[in-house]
Amino acid sequence: MAGQFSRRMVGVYQHCGEAHLHRYLAEFDFRYNRRAALNISDTERSEDLLRMARDKRLTYRRIGEASHT
Repeated sequence: MAGQFSRRMVGVYQHCGEAHLHRYLAEFDFRYNRRAALNISDTERSEDLLRMARDKRLTYRRIGEASHT
């Protein structure tokens, strides 16, 4: 599994900072645990993703805004 993650990082993302590594690992985990080999369809995978995203907010800091406020 480590080899698959490594190939994905090199082939898709090219670079990953240490601060965001947990996000890349979470995405890889989601995709790996819902792969086609486990007979999970694209529809089921999409429904899982939408269900997990429900009631979550993605926010961004404005440029120049302190990260520790």
